[in-house]
Amino acid sequence: MRICNPYRRMIHIAAICGAALSIQGCAATGTAPLSAAEARLGLDTYRLGAGDKLRVTVYNEPNLSGEYAVSSAGKIAFPLVGMVDAAGQTVEDLSHALTLRIADGYMTDPKVSVEVLNYRPYYILGEVQKPGQYPYVAGMSIEQAVAAAGGFSYRANAGRVNLRRMPGAAEKSVQINAGQIVVVMPGDTIRVLERYF
Repeated sequence: MRICNPYRRMIHIAAICGAALSIQGCAATGTAPLSAAEARLGLDTYRLGAGDKLRVTVYNEPNLSGEYAVSSAGKIAFPLVGMVDAAGQTVEDLSHALTLRIADGYMTDPKVSVEVLNYRPYYILGEVQKPGQYPYVAGMSIEQAVAAAGGFSYRANAGRVNLRRMPGAAEKSVQINAGQIVVVMPGDTIRVLERYF
């Protein structure tokens, strides 16, 4: 004859509920953690995208030099050469591409430089006081971005957010206040999730 201990049964039920909740939490976010290399990304590795405003200088050619915006299609319209792909490129890549296009029948040995005048905004969504689009500020951390959006709402999971670095990329999970400062990049989407309890 087996004697049933009521405390043993309660411990089993609590363990099953705890396991179910932890599985539900993993499935609900479905995100991998942000790697240390991704957290350290800086403007030196920045890839251009729609909404960036650029200054292109073609030395000794003031008619070609000027300010250009990266279109929603990821291109800039440049005199003489037409549409040039910019999205996904570094400023060095774009400078090289423009140099080749201008040298192809328009100028001999052109010198082209590209710099970003205004970076595209970042976005913060979910459980913050003022979700929306915000202007990029160099060196801003995720915590500072949350503060710019009025702080966490009372429903927010203040210990973890999801971050998408590039449009169409997978979201990554970022732990807040873990001794690791994650710098916001232009075009980032930060999503603050609701806590479970």
